[in-house]
Amino acid sequence: MFTGLIAEVGTVESVDRDEAGARLGIAAALGAELAPGDSVAVAGVCLTAAEPRPDGFVADVMNRTLELTGLGTLAPGSAVNLEPALRAGDRLGGHFVQGHVDAVASVAGVEPDGFARRVRVELPGGLDRYVVARGSIALDGASLTVAGLEGRIVEVSLIPETLQRTTFGAIAPGDAVNVEVDLIARHVERLLGGIAENGT
Repeated sequence: MFTGLIAEVGTVESVDRDEAGARLGIAAALGAELAPGDSVAVAGVCLTAAEPRPDGFVADVMNRTLELTGLGTLAPGSAVNLEPALRAGDRLGGHFVQGHVDAVASVAGVEPDGFARRVRVELPGGLDRYVVARGSIALDGASLTVAGLEGRIVEVSLIPETLQRTTFGAIAPGDAVNVEVDLIARHVERLLGGIAENGT
């Protein structure tokens, strides 16, 4: 479980891929805090630190994960948002993020807005029903507030702090981002569906 508060932007050092999947080598100071088997969110995807070291870590990625997320497009030099798993007693400053990506979406537009930057993302069909204005959404692992919603277009506003501490400082139209909708919305839909089926 994560909160969507990015701890560090890491750099992909290596991508070793074969028919079984991929092994990512990531340079990050965060590696010094990890133990073998710890969970870490990489661009919003929950991975296991197989080989942590003081200056980074190595994580294995299954083919299914490579297909369903943007991790399959990573290459040496790619910047990635990183967050260690939530621990008991930690502050919950964002919202509950599982690291289970729902889809990869495309950035439809980026516009300056005073000191901030407004980013519009086009969601794949069906995901927009889990999003509400002023609710939460995770993009590449970062917990963001939905500033606007029009059909399948979600708009978020990025303040300078977010732009500096995440990969969003370089975001541009056409970029792909990992999307995870609010898990509470999914559970509510499931519960209401069960009530409707049972008539209670």
